[in-house]
Amino acid sequence: MSQRRGHPDEDEVSLFRQALAEAGVKPMRSNRADPGKPKERRQEALAERRAAALENDSYQLSSRTSDGRVEPVRPSEWLEFTVPDLPQRTRSQLKRGSIAWEAGLDLHGYTIDEARSELESFIREARERRARCVLVVHGKSRSATGPDAYPVIKSHVNAWLREWPSVLAFCSAREMDGGSGAVYILLRRRGENL
Repeated sequence: MSQRRGHPDEDEVSLFRQALAEAGVKPMRSNRADPGKPKERRQEALAERRAAALENDSYQLSSRTSDGRVEPVRPSEWLEFTVPDLPQRTRSQLKRGSIAWEAGLDLHGYTIDEARSELESFIREARERRARCVLVVHGKSRSATGPDAYPVIKSHVNAWLREWPSVLAFCSAREMDGGSGAVYILLRRRGENL
């Protein structure tokens, strides 16, 4: 059993301080803790970013879309995206298909411009109806044949959805809902903060 010692004498204290100084340790200027202030500043910054995103989330989604070249994805590639502060439980539920989708859109047969227009209006209408989760079937068909061919609509949907503040998350659907040819999209409801 250890025994408690009394306070160290002055020689021990000065030797200890000398050893610290030789090791390059500098004394603190204040011995008072200030818990919470950095977290409060982070919370304020996060709230400001959310407010700015919601403010900019007008119905003019097309100004946010990728109009140039997008990164191609493989036909069987699993798509996944979430905003950083989405709770892990919600992410898991979306991946498992546990959040029931309330509306669906099939983009087969559309050109890129038509698909973007349809997707924008579909998401706008879903948000107006306060839908939480929707399903979009983008397909896996390739634009051409050959080694450089890739699913054009799928690749563009992957890029567009990442840019829209109204999209909290999306991921490829379960096989029964289209597998890697479709995505579940979790929408931010109007005025909703995470």
